[in-house]
Amino acid sequence: MDFNGAAVLVTGANRGLGRAFAQELVKRGAKVYGGARNPASVVDEGVVPVQLDVTDDASVEAAAKELGDVSIVINNAGVTGPGDGVDSIKSEFEVNFYGLVRTTDAFAPILKANGGGTLVNVLSILSWLGYPAARGYAASKAAAWSFTKSTRDALREQGTSVVGVHVGYIDTDMAAHVEGPKVAPEDVVSQVLQAIQNGDDEVLADDGTRAVKASLAS
Repeated sequence: MDFNGAAVLVTGANRGLGRAFAQELVKRGAKVYGGARNPASVVDEGVVPVQLDVTDDASVEAAAKELGDVSIVINNAGVTGPGDGVDSIKSEFEVNFYGLVRTTDAFAPILKANGGGTLVNVLSILSWLGYPAARGYAASKAAAWSFTKSTRDALREQGTSVVGVHVGYIDTDMAAHVEGPKVAPEDVVSQVLQAIQNGDDEVLADDGTRAVKASLAS
């Protein structure tokens, strides 16, 4: 796939990995829509700010009506909750799972109309691991992984590729409190864009994620 001239929606494009996606796609000549709850927070040159709250049906539907030329959707928006109780876990599911579902369902018909296109779902190494310190986040990403697999099968007939991206800690604000190995967001972006060009279904973006995936059968 040639990204030059392609219309791409990146959710959560105002910071972290989403911002890195938007910046690199602009460099490659894409028309990039940067989705964020506050569009004024999308400040990078060449990125078109779009008001998009993935937890709100009306917001997602409005964005889909506005962005009829999109051929690639990068479902990047994600959060970790402020605590470990039910309310915190609900907030994680609203963004990490239901937000992904809303955006996918709203834009799948648009991708079909534009020749099929690609959906990219940013998942996690925790899609496959329980993690007591972030049990809600891990559960939401496991649900998103299952949804990604089902969506891949459901949209294959319309020619839409669905790419699942699994990664551990990324060197962004979300993981600023973590000590230890982190992968650069630009490295993740490079791997994902290459996977889109190759037609790959999955990206395992760091050594830890590759090791966990290899161990699942045991």
